[in-house]
Amino acid sequence: MNPDASPAPPPPPLSPSPLSPPTPTTTTTPTTETIRPEWAGIDRLTTVDLLRLINTEDRSVPIAVAGELERIATAVDAVAARMARGGRLVYAGAGTAGRLGVLDAAECPPTFGTDPGLVVGLIAGGRTAVTEAAEGAEDRTDLAEADVAALNLTPADALVGISASGRTPYPLAAIRAARAAGALTIGLACNRGSALAAAAELGIEVEVGPEVLAGSTRLKAGTAQKLVLNMLSTAVMIRLGRTYGNLMVDLRATNAKLRERARRIVAEATGAEAKAVDQALAATDGRTKDAILSLLADVDAPTAARLLAASAGRLREALELARR
Repeated sequence: MNPDASPAPPPPPLSPSPLSPPTPTTTTTPTTETIRPEWAGIDRLTTVDLLRLINTEDRSVPIAVAGELERIATAVDAVAARMARGGRLVYAGAGTAGRLGVLDAAECPPTFGTDPGLVVGLIAGGRTAVTEAAEGAEDRTDLAEADVAALNLTPADALVGISASGRTPYPLAAIRAARAAGALTIGLACNRGSALAAAAELGIEVEVGPEVLAGSTRLKAGTAQKLVLNMLSTAVMIRLGRTYGNLMVDLRATNAKLRERARRIVAEATGAEAKAVDQALAATDGRTKDAILSLLADVDAPTAARLLAASAGRLREALELARR
């Protein structure tokens, strides 16, 4: 190193504002792909300043999601109405978007007691793409068509295509195939005027703007998609009666942690003592909802099961039946 050389210039100033407007490089570049020149020096920031910038930008994501709440609500009601008739909820995406869909689908059975086939995640490249990159698969429209065809969708089903750019071929092809089968279609993108939203019956476009690391849509775009999917599946399950208030009464107690959680939920819902809670759970083979109904309505386990079956699994309606 030359000791007489001039010191390196300081990095360019960074804008920390979560609402700072994007500066598109071209009119055709999606905002999620836009490069922000004022962030070009992030590799020269201290670690804490780098994290502060990322954190500040992340704060803009819930604000962007809030702007789409009306459209998300429309999607929730439409999906719930179909699932109440026996339909399924299907997610389709590639890369990060596909993994988020698979994750949300995988979390529904333990959280809401759903059958594994009720909420389905399709990812370009198949299951191995969940843990291994399969970047070329996102361009394979034939794979999307085959994956959708294998599900034999009906008008009672709903498919959500997920893509940060809103123009990824795999979810676009999945949307078109699902729509041709008569299923409800929803396009979730992170850019306005997306092809995905245009191809679907319902469009949700959460515009999060450029990423701190240009084009890395696993960052703000991925966070936005995760928030929307959380809302969608949770609200749908609440509408279907798979909760009691804010309690997960349909959870599957498959390990020690969940068994303890089931005890807490039954105790919270009924106010019963620990011994009564354990007896009710034992009598209902660990079915949390049945145990709650058994205690609140003072009925035995078989009667609780019959009341719930007559109420389509809705605990509040089963309680009303028991009282009548």
